Amino acid sequence: MNRNFLSCIAILTLRTLGNDATPLEAAKPPNVLMIVADDLGYSDLGCYGGEIQTPNIDRLATNGLRLTRFYNTGRCCPSRTSILTGHYPHRVGVGHKVADLGQPGYRGRVSPEAPTIAESLAPAGYRAFISGKWHLGTPDPTQHGFEEFYGTLVSAQTFWDPEHYMRLPAGRSKLQYQNGKFYGTDAVTDHAVRFLDIARQTPSQPWFVYLAYHAPHFPLHAPAEDIARYADKYQSGWDVARERRLGRMKQLKIIPSHTKLTPRSLYRDYGEENTGLNPAWDSLPADRRTDLARRMAIYAAMIDRIDQNVGRLVANLKTSSELDRTIIMFMSDNGACAEWDPHGFDIRSSPNNILHRGTQLEQMGGPGTYHSAGSGWANASNTPWRLYKHYTHEGGVASPCVIHWPDGLKRKGEIDHRPTHIIDLMPTINELAGTTYSGKIKLPGTSLVPMMRGAAPQVRTLYFEHESNRAILQDRWKLVALKQQDWELYDIQRDRTELANLASTHPKLVRRLAAQWDTWAAANSVTPLPRDYGVKYLKALD
Repeated sequence: MNRNFLSCIAILTLRTLGNDATPLEAAKPPNVLMIVADDLGYSDLGCYGGEIQTPNIDRLATNGLRLTRFYNTGRCCPSRTSILTGHYPHRVGVGHKVADLGQPGYRGRVSPEAPTIAESLAPAGYRAFISGKWHLGTPDPTQHGFEEFYGTLVSAQTFWDPEHYMRLPAGRSKLQYQNGKFYGTDAVTDHAVRFLDIARQTPSQPWFVYLAYHAPHFPLHAPAEDIARYADKYQSGWDVARERRLGRMKQLKIIPSHTKLTPRSLYRDYGEENTGLNPAWDSLPADRRTDLARRMAIYAAMIDRIDQNVGRLVANLKTSSELDRTIIMFMSDNGACAEWDPHGFDIRSSPNNILHRGTQLEQMGGPGTYHSAGSGWANASNTPWRLYKHYTHEGGVASPCVIHWPDGLKRKGEIDHRPTHIIDLMPTINELAGTTYSGKIKLPGTSLVPMMRGAAPQVRTLYFEHESNRAILQDRWKLVALKQQDWELYDIQRDRTELANLASTHPKLVRRLAAQWDTWAAANSVTPLPRDYGVKYLKALD
């Protein structure tokens, strides 16, 4: 069958979804723009309580829907696997990173039995493109349903070198930049716009663009003019930032008014040999505070630049009269990154730290540099939650998520507090496109279309595991544990900040939820947990 014929079938299918007349009915399936930030903290965006200037994303939120309990897997490549396949990552081979650990859930590459969203949308006539970060362990996104690719197959190691970014299929040309004019976030967006131009050559066909940013993942690189806007912003430190964010989050109703700020979080140094609590900002020497404030200024500038590029895309869609019929989803792949201690690292991901002083501060974030922000600022980015990326406490697995769709979203300007998950994206997009999932493995997620229509929340059971940190969320209860430590139990409705451990009060509930997690883990190739993850920061078990 040709694509146009299949597209007509999909249009008829979409028109018959439900009997109630809703704005979700459209002349043809919507275009889909999925934007994923990398290591963005829960409260970094202005519309989630942050002080970073994100007016374009905030505008999407004001005219769209904000989700406050949108969950991920706690790490970049497992999350991106779940986003694109609709499965828990272990079930399709990417339970850790892209190294093969010799176990079914940890093969380091996405299973050929798991079609991507791009492949799933093809029968409805969609054209699919990816710009940014792949990280599914295979060498060519164009073998997974995408027509065009620009970016990196794993994490970017620089935002300044155009040679670090590749173009597929082989032989396709990259956009060219004058010396000193290349910046990775801009280039990824430039190529996404180019792909939109390609899609518009066949206006009868809808498109799916997966814009997978590398920012604000380390290395902290940003244009000098963006850093300058935040140069004095963080001198008061992370303790003040956390308190101010907490207040704004309550005003915005992102969190309940009774929410308590968690104590400064634990950090684990590289190799997990040294642990401690993030220190009070005022306890640090003045030169250390200056260095750390600069790191956070660069991190904020990277997010500001993402927002500028989102604004460019929205303007492009308006000019092409496509904004109203395009569903835009913006999210992060995990919580903010604490690697590896309060001081952050330099040169490479390791215990290396350089205390920058004087003129060195002005050079930070430019070509030839390599920094991270560290655990103290990551703790602030994840306000008010505990912990960070790598972990299954809220700081690791809770993401912001904004959905914008003028033609189809009924709940404009609302905030929704029901639990949702990145595994829900595939069934949602399939339903909107009128396609049927073709994979051999049943999808575990739930379509978000009823939520967009205003349907009442349903009880969900969601599961998590990364690097032996684990959790199960069911109704009001969350059972969560750190690697090789006992289960903790929290009433997530009253205590989402995970401060009052009720495990000893409800031992039967702990046993029941733990047994459910064990059953899920066995069925999804999560267990047996690897004894050796093959990375320096996790010791192999004896």
